[in-house]
Amino acid sequence: MEPISYKLEVFEGPMDLLLHLISKHKIDINDIPILQLVEQYLDYVRAMELADMNVASEFVEMAARLVYIKTVSLLPVHEEEAQNLKEELQGELLEYQDCKIMAGKLSEQVDMDHLSRKPQKLPVDMKYKRLHEPMELLKAYLSAVGRGKRNLPPPIEAFSGIVAHKIVPIAARVKYIMQKLFKKKKQKFSEFFESAESRSEMVATFLALLSLTKDKKISVTGEGGNLEVEILSDDPDYELGEDYFEG
Repeated sequence: MEPISYKLEVFEGPMDLLLHLISKHKIDINDIPILQLVEQYLDYVRAMELADMNVASEFVEMAARLVYIKTVSLLPVHEEEAQNLKEELQGELLEYQDCKIMAGKLSEQVDMDHLSRKPQKLPVDMKYKRLHEPMELLKAYLSAVGRGKRNLPPPIEAFSGIVAHKIVPIAARVKYIMQKLFKKKKQKFSEFFESAESRSEMVATFLALLSLTKDKKISVTGEGGNLEVEILSDDPDYELGEDYFEG
Protein backbone atom coordinates (compact mmCIF):
# COMPACT_ATOMS: atom_id res chain seq x y z
CA MET A 1 0.00 0.00 0.00
CA GLU A 2 1.70 3.19 -1.18
CA PRO A 3 1.98 6.19 1.17
CA ILE A 4 -0.68 8.76 0.50
CA SER A 5 -0.29 12.48 0.04
CA TYR A 6 -2.97 14.50 1.77
CA LYS A 7 -4.65 17.69 0.75
CA LEU A 8 -6.39 17.54 4.12
CA GLU A 9 -9.87 17.21 2.79
CA VAL A 10 -12.67 17.66 5.27
CA PHE A 11 -14.54 14.45 6.06
CA GLU A 12 -17.86 14.08 7.81
CA GLY A 13 -16.53 11.47 10.19
CA PRO A 14 -14.05 8.63 10.66
CA MET A 15 -16.11 6.24 8.54
CA ASP A 16 -16.04 8.76 5.71
CA LEU A 17 -12.24 8.96 6.02
CA LEU A 18 -11.86 5.17 6.06
CA LEU A 19 -13.99 4.80 2.93
CA HIS A 20 -11.86 7.48 1.28
CA LEU A 21 -8.68 5.55 2.07
CA ILE A 22 -10.19 2.27 0.87
CA SER A 23 -11.44 3.86 -2.35
CA LYS A 24 -8.19 5.72 -2.99
CA HIS A 25 -6.14 2.52 -2.87
CA LYS A 26 -8.83 0.34 -4.47
CA ILE A 27 -9.08 -1.98 -1.50
CA ASP A 28 -11.88 -4.54 -1.13
CA ILE A 29 -13.80 -3.79 2.06
CA ASN A 30 -14.22 -7.53 2.63
CA ASP A 31 -10.43 -7.98 2.57
CA ILE A 32 -9.01 -4.94 4.34
CA PRO A 33 -5.26 -4.99 5.11
CA ILE A 34 -5.96 -3.64 8.58
CA LEU A 35 -2.31 -2.98 9.49
CA GLN A 36 -1.68 -0.71 6.52
CA LEU A 37 -5.09 0.95 6.89
CA VAL A 38 -4.26 1.87 10.50
CA GLU A 39 -1.04 3.56 9.44
CA GLN A 40 -2.79 5.54 6.70
CA TYR A 41 -5.53 6.64 9.10
CA LEU A 42 -3.09 7.68 11.83
CA ASP A 43 -1.00 9.63 9.29
CA TYR A 44 -4.04 11.64 8.33
CA VAL A 45 -5.01 12.37 11.92
CA ARG A 46 -1.48 13.55 12.67
CA ALA A 47 -1.59 15.78 9.58
CA MET A 48 -4.81 17.31 10.84
CA GLU A 49 -3.17 18.07 14.19
CA LEU A 50 -0.12 19.64 12.51
CA ALA A 51 -2.38 21.85 10.43
CA ASP A 52 -4.10 23.03 13.58
CA MET A 53 -7.36 21.60 12.33
CA ASN A 54 -10.05 20.82 14.85
CA VAL A 55 -9.82 17.04 15.24
CA ALA A 56 -13.22 15.78 16.35
CA SER A 57 -13.37 13.27 19.17
CA GLU A 58 -14.84 10.56 16.93
CA PHE A 59 -11.68 10.63 14.79
CA VAL A 60 -9.57 10.07 17.88
CA GLU A 61 -11.90 7.33 19.09
CA MET A 62 -11.66 5.53 15.73
CA ALA A 63 -7.86 5.88 15.84
CA ALA A 64 -7.80 4.18 19.24
CA ARG A 65 -10.09 1.46 17.94
CA LEU A 66 -7.85 0.80 14.93
CA VAL A 67 -4.71 0.72 17.11
CA TYR A 68 -6.38 -1.83 19.38
CA ILE A 69 -7.37 -4.02 16.39
CA LYS A 70 -3.78 -3.77 15.11
CA THR A 71 -2.38 -4.74 18.50
CA VAL A 72 -4.67 -7.73 18.88
CA SER A 73 -3.87 -8.85 15.33
CA LEU A 74 -0.17 -9.06 16.21
CA LEU A 75 -0.83 -11.40 19.15
CA PRO A 76 -1.45 -15.03 18.07
CA VAL A 77 -3.40 -15.81 21.26
CA HIS A 78 -5.99 -13.19 20.33
CA GLU A 79 -6.36 -14.21 16.70
CA GLU A 80 -10.10 -15.01 17.01
CA GLU A 81 -10.84 -11.70 18.76
CA ALA A 82 -8.91 -9.81 16.10
CA GLN A 83 -10.89 -11.51 13.37
CA ASN A 84 -14.19 -10.62 15.08
CA LEU A 85 -13.17 -6.98 15.51
CA LYS A 86 -12.11 -6.80 11.88
CA GLU A 87 -15.41 -8.29 10.65
CA GLU A 88 -17.34 -5.86 12.83
CA LEU A 89 -15.50 -2.91 11.30
CA GLN A 90 -16.05 -4.28 7.80
CA GLY A 91 -19.81 -4.59 8.47
CA GLU A 92 -20.02 -0.99 9.69
CA LEU A 93 -18.09 0.24 6.65
CA LEU A 94 -20.43 -1.63 4.29
CA GLU A 95 -23.51 -0.18 5.99
CA TYR A 96 -22.04 3.33 5.90
CA GLN A 97 -21.16 2.92 2.22
CA ASP A 98 -24.77 1.86 1.41
CA CYS A 99 -26.08 4.88 3.32
CA LYS A 100 -23.83 7.21 1.35
CA ILE A 101 -25.01 5.73 -1.94
CA MET A 102 -28.68 6.14 -0.99
CA ALA A 103 -28.06 9.66 0.32
CA GLY A 104 -26.49 10.58 -3.01
CA LYS A 105 -29.50 9.27 -4.92
CA LEU A 106 -31.94 11.08 -2.65
CA SER A 107 -30.01 14.33 -2.96
CA GLU A 108 -30.62 14.23 -6.72
CA GLN A 109 -34.38 14.05 -6.14
CA VAL A 110 -34.71 16.56 -3.29
CA ASP A 111 -33.86 20.22 -3.47
CA MET A 112 -33.09 21.48 0.02
CA ASP A 113 -33.60 25.09 -1.11
CA HIS A 114 -37.35 24.55 -1.39
CA LEU A 115 -39.97 23.86 1.26
CA SER A 116 -42.50 21.12 0.57
CA ARG A 117 -45.91 20.74 2.17
CA LYS A 118 -49.04 18.66 1.81
CA PRO A 119 -51.27 19.58 -1.14
CA GLN A 120 -54.07 21.99 -0.30
CA LYS A 121 -57.63 21.83 -1.53
CA LEU A 122 -58.21 24.42 -4.25
CA PRO A 123 -61.54 25.62 -5.62
CA VAL A 124 -62.57 23.69 -8.71
CA ASP A 125 -62.92 25.74 -11.87
CA MET A 126 -65.84 24.19 -13.78
CA LYS A 127 -65.29 26.34 -16.85
CA TYR A 128 -64.33 24.29 -19.90
CA LYS A 129 -61.18 25.82 -21.37
CA ARG A 130 -60.24 23.46 -24.18
CA LEU A 131 -60.57 24.54 -27.80
CA HIS A 132 -61.91 22.21 -30.49
CA GLU A 133 -62.20 22.28 -34.26
CA PRO A 134 -65.80 22.39 -35.62
CA MET A 135 -65.48 18.95 -37.21
CA GLU A 136 -64.32 17.48 -33.90
CA LEU A 137 -67.39 18.89 -32.16
CA LEU A 138 -69.65 17.50 -34.89
CA LYS A 139 -68.18 14.01 -34.48
CA ALA A 140 -68.63 14.20 -30.71
CA TYR A 141 -72.27 15.31 -31.14
CA LEU A 142 -73.05 12.50 -33.58
CA SER A 143 -71.43 9.98 -31.25
CA ALA A 144 -73.49 11.23 -28.29
CA VAL A 145 -76.70 11.14 -30.32
CA GLY A 146 -75.91 7.59 -31.40
CA ARG A 147 -75.44 6.49 -27.80
CA GLY A 148 -78.74 8.09 -26.90
CA LYS A 149 -80.55 6.23 -29.65
CA ARG A 150 -79.05 2.94 -28.55
CA ASN A 151 -80.69 3.39 -25.14
CA LEU A 152 -84.17 3.86 -26.69
CA PRO A 153 -86.55 0.87 -27.11
CA PRO A 154 -86.50 -0.66 -30.61
CA PRO A 155 -89.09 0.74 -33.06
CA ILE A 156 -92.21 -1.21 -34.03
CA GLU A 157 -90.71 -1.86 -37.46
CA ALA A 158 -88.08 -4.05 -35.81
CA PHE A 159 -90.79 -6.57 -34.89
CA SER A 160 -92.49 -6.57 -38.29
CA GLY A 161 -90.59 -9.68 -39.36
CA ILE A 162 -91.93 -11.51 -36.30
CA VAL A 163 -95.51 -10.34 -35.79
CA ALA A 164 -96.30 -10.08 -39.52
CA HIS A 165 -96.17 -13.86 -39.99
CA LYS A 166 -99.59 -15.34 -40.66
CA ILE A 167 -100.71 -17.76 -37.97
CA VAL A 168 -102.38 -20.79 -39.56
CA PRO A 169 -105.06 -22.51 -37.37
CA ILE A 170 -104.73 -26.27 -37.01
CA ALA A 171 -108.48 -26.64 -37.48
CA ALA A 172 -108.25 -25.07 -40.93
CA ARG A 173 -105.58 -27.55 -41.96
CA VAL A 174 -107.68 -30.46 -40.61
CA LYS A 175 -110.54 -29.41 -42.85
CA TYR A 176 -108.12 -29.00 -45.80
CA ILE A 177 -106.71 -32.51 -45.30
CA MET A 178 -110.14 -34.19 -44.94
CA GLN A 179 -111.49 -32.48 -48.05
CA LYS A 180 -108.34 -33.41 -50.01
CA LEU A 181 -108.60 -37.06 -48.94
CA PHE A 182 -112.34 -37.19 -49.66
CA LYS A 183 -111.54 -36.49 -53.30
CA LYS A 184 -108.72 -39.03 -53.37
CA LYS A 185 -108.88 -41.64 -50.62
CA LYS A 186 -105.14 -42.33 -50.51
CA GLN A 187 -102.35 -39.80 -51.07
CA LYS A 188 -98.65 -39.44 -50.35
CA PHE A 189 -97.72 -37.82 -47.04
CA SER A 190 -95.54 -35.19 -48.76
CA GLU A 191 -98.40 -33.94 -50.97
CA PHE A 192 -100.04 -32.17 -48.02
CA PHE A 193 -97.02 -29.92 -47.64
CA GLU A 194 -96.41 -29.01 -51.29
CA SER A 195 -98.81 -26.05 -51.28
CA ALA A 196 -97.64 -24.66 -47.89
CA GLU A 197 -96.67 -21.01 -48.20
CA SER A 198 -94.97 -20.59 -44.82
CA ARG A 199 -93.34 -22.49 -42.04
CA SER A 200 -96.35 -21.81 -39.83
CA GLU A 201 -98.61 -23.50 -42.39
CA MET A 202 -96.29 -26.51 -42.58
CA VAL A 203 -96.28 -26.89 -38.79
CA ALA A 204 -100.08 -26.58 -38.63
CA THR A 205 -100.43 -29.22 -41.36
CA PHE A 206 -98.17 -31.65 -39.52
CA LEU A 207 -100.08 -31.16 -36.25
CA ALA A 208 -103.37 -31.63 -38.07
CA LEU A 209 -102.16 -34.96 -39.49
CA LEU A 210 -101.12 -36.09 -36.03
CA SER A 211 -104.50 -35.17 -34.51
CA LEU A 212 -106.41 -36.95 -37.30
CA THR A 213 -104.27 -40.04 -36.82
CA LYS A 214 -104.92 -39.93 -33.09
CA ASP A 215 -108.71 -39.67 -33.69
CA LYS A 216 -108.46 -42.55 -36.20
CA LYS A 217 -109.84 -40.45 -39.03
CA ILE A 218 -106.81 -41.27 -41.18
CA SER A 219 -104.07 -43.90 -41.25
CA VAL A 220 -100.43 -43.39 -42.14
CA THR A 221 -98.50 -46.32 -43.59
CA GLY A 222 -95.08 -46.86 -45.15
CA GLU A 223 -91.59 -45.65 -44.32
CA GLY A 224 -89.38 -42.67 -45.19
CA GLY A 225 -90.37 -40.95 -48.41
CA ASN A 226 -93.00 -43.63 -49.15
CA LEU A 227 -95.41 -42.61 -46.41
CA GLU A 228 -99.02 -42.64 -47.52
CA VAL A 229 -102.13 -41.21 -45.90
CA GLU A 230 -105.51 -42.92 -46.26
CA ILE A 231 -108.88 -41.60 -45.08
CA LEU A 232 -110.89 -43.73 -42.63
CA SER A 233 -113.80 -41.34 -42.15
CA ASP A 234 -116.57 -40.43 -44.59
CA ASP A 235 -116.98 -36.93 -43.15
CA PRO A 236 -115.08 -34.39 -45.29
CA ASP A 237 -116.07 -31.54 -42.93
CA TYR A 238 -114.64 -33.15 -39.79
CA GLU A 239 -113.43 -30.62 -37.24
CA LEU A 240 -111.43 -30.98 -34.02
CA GLY A 241 -113.35 -30.79 -30.78
CA GLU A 242 -112.90 -28.00 -28.25
CA ASP A 243 -111.23 -30.39 -25.81
CA TYR A 244 -108.27 -30.71 -28.23
CA PHE A 245 -107.49 -27.00 -28.05
CA GLU A 246 -108.00 -26.92 -24.26
CA GLY A 247 -105.38 -29.70 -23.87
